[in-house]
Amino acid sequence: MGLKQTILFPFVTLGSLINFCDCLMAGGTSRQDHSEVGSSYIHFNFTPDGDKTTPSLIGDVPRGVMLREAPIFLGGQGGMVGPLNIGYGNVVGAGSILRKEYPEENKLILGKAHPGGVWRFVPRAYGNLSRIVENNVSYLGNLAALEEWYRWVRKGFLEEDEFGPLVWEGLLDKLSLAKKERVKRLKAMAEKAVASASFRADGQRKAARIELSEQIHVVESLFSAKGTDDVAAKHREDFLSDLSGVAVKGADYIKTVQALPTEVRDKGVRWLQHVVSSFCGEVSEAMPSLRLFKR
Repeated sequence: MGLKQTILFPFVTLGSLINFCDCLMAGGTSRQDHSEVGSSYIHFNFTPDGDKTTPSLIGDVPRGVMLREAPIFLGGQGGMVGPLNIGYGNVVGAGSILRKEYPEENKLILGKAHPGGVWRFVPRAYGNLSRIVENNVSYLGNLAALEEWYRWVRKGFLEEDEFGPLVWEGLLDKLSLAKKERVKRLKAMAEKAVASASFRADGQRKAARIELSEQIHVVESLFSAKGTDDVAAKHREDFLSDLSGVAVKGADYIKTVQALPTEVRDKGVRWLQHVVSSFCGEVSEAMPSLRLFKR
């Protein structure tokens, strides 16, 4: 089983003989009502160009941390060609290979077999460059939201445990490593894309590659910084104020989070979603030629 650079939320269950690297997966409400990755499943996370700008979100962080979303089922002997986004409640039939997004929820998805044939392979063509960058930035935004959750919520539940503070430090360390990995992979792809910008690319596509290369430092600086903007801070304080009124010292983390009143949970989702959206918005503004998050 391969799980490098993978984050699994509570109630995500894996079968055997799985390669599921570079993913974040949520969904499910209990051991019985859990998200499932079937046996012999593959997340295809390495491209013919040698890229790993392929992280996939199966679920998300803002809603996923509340542990109340419908489970996601990925049928065995199937796979996903990252980077992809998959919505909650979706059931993917066994043997299906997913090559596009399914952000809608509660669908039965049966992937089509890839058509046979032989075509010319053009290295570093990146015909879907905007989608690749968009999904990578969205993934990074979700990591930033999870870091906020760990700093402001998860820490309080760990402080009472004997090794809780060490576990908390370990959580933040792993998230820091995950963000660095994703930025490193995105920078490497940006270098390849601009190096090949002169061939088989019209003016707009070439401009997008050059812009990505020139502005990739924006991504690096955003996701290496600590803290969020004033709006996110206001949403966070609203949520934490309500959380302090219902959380009992030494209480079970999962039971407490799942028992949050709907209005309190919604405040938490609003806070974390703003974290994701603000990061994505800033990157989008820095790279207008890529038209990120415009679909």
